[in-house]
Amino acid sequence: MTDLAHLPGRDLDRQELAELARHVAEHPQLWADQVAYDDEHRHYVSLHRDANVDVWVICWTPSNDTGWHDHDVSSGAVAVARGELVEHNLTVGGDSLRTSAPAGHSFSFGPDHIHRMTGQAEASVSVHVYSPPLWRMGQYAISRTGVLRRTSVSYADELRPVDEPFPHDQARLRDTLLPS
Repeated sequence: MTDLAHLPGRDLDRQELAELARHVAEHPQLWADQVAYDDEHRHYVSLHRDANVDVWVICWTPSNDTGWHDHDVSSGAVAVARGELVEHNLTVGGDSLRTSAPAGHSFSFGPDHIHRMTGQAEASVSVHVYSPPLWRMGQYAISRTGVLRRTSVSYADELRPVDEPFPHDQARLRDTLLPS
């Protein structure tokens, strides 16, 4: 696989996703005109979407944080083109596992992967590739009592941390007291 114009017309496996993410990240002419930064909202642009593959460029500042999320039924890959990101993996009974992802670093994951991405360096840029294309994602919150909750969100919604108190429309995420 060499570029977006020569995709195989089927869902890609994790290795192919990583290769494609790296290829796009290494060719800034494919995304450089889309770069913009905002401390309040991550700037993200769809570079390609077809029946099998979804490709995004995402711009980061150290203030940007996706919150805990999954990618529903999609596998994915991330390639850092500029700057540095941190991938956080949720662990039970301890602090999350933090992995630095500097420019040139890439990784892939399956649909079972739950993580949180944060900007580490100013003016960071990453390429994200998903197959099948994203339609829904799961967004997670950890309640004050340590209960993990998931809510389904559209792929077009910006991922942000969900903290208590939960928004009124997400009341089902709140802890409830069960009768004793």
